[in-house]
Amino acid sequence: MTACVLLLAAVTVSAAQQAEEKEADATAQAKLEQKLEQQMSGATLVGHFSVDGKQNGKPPREERYEIASMKKMQGDQWLITARIKYGENDVNVPMPLNVFWAGDTPVISLTNMTIPGLGTFTSRVMFFEGRYAGTWQHGKVGGNLWGRIEYADQKSESQEEK
Repeated sequence: MTACVLLLAAVTVSAAQQAEEKEADATAQAKLEQKLEQQMSGATLVGHFSVDGKQNGKPPREERYEIASMKKMQGDQWLITARIKYGENDVNVPMPLNVFWAGDTPVISLTNMTIPGLGTFTSRVMFFEGRYAGTWQHGKVGGNLWGRIEYADQKSESQEEK
């Protein structure tokens, strides 16, 4: 009888501990999501991209994505409104995207998304410590992208210094 009572008490304590851990994990995740929203709204991705098989001794091409806003919708869905400069195109596009997490690292995932005026793209891009890196695909053409993130708070600080 004593063993049953001890076993029941241990199971109850274990369930309570699991509930507390799950709540702590949810709180930590919410903080990561809020930080991502704040840092990326107004941020600019400044870097380069390559085209597989097209280097021909030339340096990678420059790219720049200005993110007006990034807002979590529900689940893994986020809405990012970005200014995209690609070739001769320069457009502001609201894009519903998935953001998945590898621990504390967000990874944007889009699959066969049509961006008006630009075409259909698939991409995976991760963000960490002020940098981004990933892959992209546009039809049969693809490559890599990488660079640094200029955060909105950094831009406003540097503008105040001028």
